[in-house]
Amino acid sequence: MSDLERFSKLVGGIYDASLDPALWPDVFMEACKFIGASAATLASHHMVARGTTVFYNWGITPGYEKIYLERCGKINPFFPTAIFFDLETVHAPVPECVPRNEFCHSRFAKEWVAPQGFVDTLMSNLEKSAISCAGFWVFRRFNEGFADDEMRRRFALLVPHVRRALAIGQVINLAKIEAAALADSLDTLPAGMFLVDASGRIVHANKSGHVMVAEADVLRATGGRLAAIDLTANQALLDSFASAADGDAAVGRKGLAVPLKTREGERYVANVLPLTSGARRNAGIFYRAAATVFVHRAAFDLPSPPEAIVNEFKLTPRELGVLFAIVEVGGIPEVAEVLGISAETVKTHLGRLFEKTRTSRQADLVKLVAAFSNPLLR
Repeated sequence: MSDLERFSKLVGGIYDASLDPALWPDVFMEACKFIGASAATLASHHMVARGTTVFYNWGITPGYEKIYLERCGKINPFFPTAIFFDLETVHAPVPECVPRNEFCHSRFAKEWVAPQGFVDTLMSNLEKSAISCAGFWVFRRFNEGFADDEMRRRFALLVPHVRRALAIGQVINLAKIEAAALADSLDTLPAGMFLVDASGRIVHANKSGHVMVAEADVLRATGGRLAAIDLTANQALLDSFASAADGDAAVGRKGLAVPLKTREGERYVANVLPLTSGARRNAGIFYRAAATVFVHRAAFDLPSPPEAIVNEFKLTPRELGVLFAIVEVGGIPEVAEVLGISAETVKTHLGRLFEKTRTSRQADLVKLVAAFSNPLLR
């Protein structure tokens, strides 16, 4: 099988998983084969409470997901720095979040990374909010060596599709949709949903979709064909319908997501899901449609507490890491052990934190972080 065929099949599997989440572990297995990795996970991290939710993974050593959730997630030195990374950009947390020599001496590396034989990782943020970020992570073990340019390239090819599929899955909010029950299930969605053919002709729309077309503020139906009010966006929307009809191989790196605007400039996004293969084929055949289009208001990324604190006090990434470690684990010796640095280095960073934040006690730093985590106290 050629790389193009493997990529097309993998993209198809990713979008099938948007309808059936039980497919994600198998998708991650195939993704690791394509990328050149030995494990993958999709997880979100709460920047304030330091809590973690693991949604799907593959290749993690049995028992270590539990260890991460119960203990190691809270001492992961990649956070809170990772929340600064833009969506869909590829990053190597070592050394971008923490220098490799410091990371190797951290408790996280000793208790979670090294026992599983991991030597390197790549990640990309798929979603961010004011207090959390959700990322797609892939790992390499010692026998595979460090991440190289080819691994980064292949990972970058998949990231937009994983993000798009997850967004579609969240819109649907169902474990699986059977074709016979599709209309009744999707009529309850707040997002507009349209089934269209390759020319954009609407063959079915849910109630929210009918309302959008009737209001003609972001979408319209001219001659029974779905169109955007904005002319530039309309051409992109038509092109996405044609691409969807050509199957998963034509989706491309960026996926089928079209930014839309209302007449007043309010932002929406249209996610186009091809219905040409796998678990999606039945819906396409049932309605003789080439694609499903989900249209919803675009969410704006709000500044996170770490971002707000950095902007306010001009902290360096290392100072930010020490600040949140002080909040999470407490005293200087404990912070030094967790971060893999000396107590003297922690004291140096702490002195700079006191100076920049105009505080004098560790308790004051804890209160500062708590205040930035609560919008009412800002």
